Amino acid sequence: MSAPGTKADGASGWLTVVGLGPGPEDWLTPEARRDLAEATDIVGYGPYVDRVPPGPQIRHASDNRVELDRARQALALAAEGRRVAVVSGGDPGVFAMAAAVFEALDDPAAPAAWHRVPLRVDPGVSAMQAAAARAGAPLGHDFCAISLSDNLKPWEVVTRRVRLAAEADFVIAFYNPISRARPWQLGAAFDVLREVRAPETPVILGQAIGRPDEKLIVTSLGAVDPAQADMRTVVIVGASHTRLIPRDGRQPWVYTPRSYRAPA
Repeated sequence: MSAPGTKADGASGWLTVVGLGPGPEDWLTPEARRDLAEATDIVGYGPYVDRVPPGPQIRHASDNRVELDRARQALALAAEGRRVAVVSGGDPGVFAMAAAVFEALDDPAAPAAWHRVPLRVDPGVSAMQAAAARAGAPLGHDFCAISLSDNLKPWEVVTRRVRLAAEADFVIAFYNPISRARPWQLGAAFDVLREVRAPETPVILGQAIGRPDEKLIVTSLGAVDPAQADMRTVVIVGASHTRLIPRDGRQPWVYTPRSYRAPA
């Protein structure tokens, strides 16, 4: 990457995909903060662009469902010599913009100039890491992450992966659990899990973790209400050996021991 203040020309353009973390500036890494400060252009979904600290950068905000268009725009700007930061909430490699950038670059029709652009991914704190830390250590043993959105894959694929993950006894982190356009998927996923997992299986709903309206709910698979989640929520479902530690007047700690105990 160029040093701060380097002129944006054909020799100094670059593209970095930056993870902003779930919300608070304290969770923005020094590397990400530096690259944002050096960028001439910020590209991303509008609410994420708004989270970038104020500066002189040109901001290119867009809708949430145009990931590939955003990626192509960012690569084109960088190929012109701009220093471009593509921003994602959480970690950019987890259901986010890093994959979109590489998909655009992998297109046979991608201009040769795009392949000459220096490209890097700055990791960030993921939503599941933030929610897990607030709850205790539910990701302490084997886990997986599944997006419940069927915008980019068939719902049959989603349900098959949920069922297989449950049968394999993974802790499961659900991303994109529910929205106004998809109000039923989370409930359907819980129904699949209930065919395999016990009703007392711990469930964590981490909503807007790290932001002023943060909310953490610790409940069970038998009692969880899908209406308590929204698109700002990451849902973590425990494995058979995930445990609770009671706390007076507060929600229990949730952790998954590193030693595995198979269900009886």
